[in-house]
Amino acid sequence: MLLTIPNLLNDPQLEKMQEIIRGGDFVDGKLTAGFAAARVKHNEELGQEPERIQRLIRILMASLGHNETFRFGVLPHRVADPIFARYRPGMAYGDHVDDPIMGSSGPRFRSDVSMTVFLNPPEDYDGGELVMRTSFGDNRVKLPAGHAVAYPSSSLHHVAEVTRGERLVALTWIQSYVRDPARRELLYELNLAREHLLKTAPEGEHTAQVDRSYSNLVRMWGDV
Repeated sequence: MLLTIPNLLNDPQLEKMQEIIRGGDFVDGKLTAGFAAARVKHNEELGQEPERIQRLIRILMASLGHNETFRFGVLPHRVADPIFARYRPGMAYGDHVDDPIMGSSGPRFRSDVSMTVFLNPPEDYDGGELVMRTSFGDNRVKLPAGHAVAYPSSSLHHVAEVTRGERLVALTWIQSYVRDPARRELLYELNLAREHLLKTAPEGEHTAQVDRSYSNLVRMWGDV
């Protein structure tokens, strides 16, 4: 499932993050790439300045924690500290799948879901689409600033070459309570129906059945 999360960050949060990022130094993105990805990765990432990075992380993680689309669509168990990346003209990231195990320091964890958060407007740059390879053709994603997209980490994807301007994004990876993407999609859709019924018919018999089924499926499929 390709899950769009609109307005994950509001305008004041975006302005603050852009201000923090502007004062930082960027390094070659290959430094954080695995062996296979390093061959096709051509971008820059915000250097490891702990205070600056922690300020950015606090803003982003607070928004994720309060966002229902993220919580119910991803079912997060562990969330990696984000990387802040930029692409300038001529930069791109070729076809790859994300590393299955994440965490260079601290606990290691499985990457089930990858997420890109767009930090500047699409009119600021040409190219730079996130391109998902699917059996139905390419799915190209280029969202407004503050929006995010989450997708299975096993998906083959790339970032198209930026030909003008600058693309600025935050990237993170999540271990989900439910590792199978088809099951996560089913649970997300079932929860949408459950939430609707809880609001419109809270005392209804069908509401109780759907609520019970959702809870028991999470219990059945949950991996902790």
